[in-house]
Amino acid sequence: MRHNVFSEQLSAKGFRFAIVVARFNREITDGLLRGATEALMDHGASVNKIDTFWVPGSFEIPLAAQTAARTKRYHAIICLGAVIRGETPHFDYVCAAAQQGVLRVALDARLPVTFGVITTNNLKQAQARSGDNEANSGRGAVLVALEMVSTLGEIRDKKMRR
Repeated sequence: MRHNVFSEQLSAKGFRFAIVVARFNREITDGLLRGATEALMDHGASVNKIDTFWVPGSFEIPLAAQTAARTKRYHAIICLGAVIRGETPHFDYVCAAAQQGVLRVALDARLPVTFGVITTNNLKQAQARSGDNEANSGRGAVLVALEMVSTLGEIRDKKMRR
């Protein structure tokens, strides 16, 4: 049986990106932003086609992402934040709201909106996921965004054949 297979094209060249990043836990989110920006540049993005928007915390990410999506200026939106477990259930509420909100934005906008919000049990885990290495979750969120931009483009451009 033969079928069409589409491969990922990880290129940022010619595309415009919004990065929405939480200021809360800034030591960590600065690292996520650095990883995301480096990944975009490594894949051919133009610095003048990357817009970064800071929000107070991860709970506020979905609204900023939705607002960016509604401008129709971006090919993908990368959401970055860090929620570190504390002694209260607040962690669970913030994580769930951020995740559900980002998903809703992606589905409503029909746009790649990636979830680079790390949720960890402690600061050490957060540092490991925001360092200058391949495990940086900001970098991972960009790679997902690039693959989805490519895949959705292939799906949209594919014409029906008999």
